[in-house]
Amino acid sequence: MFFDDHNPPHFHIEYQDFEAAVYIDDGIIKGEMPRRALKLVFEWLDLHKDELLENWDLISKSGEFKKIEPLT
Repeated sequence: MFFDDHNPPHFHIEYQDFEAAVYIDDGIIKGEMPRRALKLVFEWLDLHKDELLENWDLISKSGEFKKIEPLT
């Protein structure tokens, strides 16, 4: 996520030479990403959707965010 980014709430992902944005509410992807990497991203999104939305609000208001745990 980036401070002062545009709506809808989303986060950016990078893997090797691929880049994409993932909308938090519905999981729509803008960009390209290998299927295997997307599977992991969607698993993480499902686990942390509420935290991601909370961070979106925090970042837009204060520029701060809370760390979200990676997949283990």
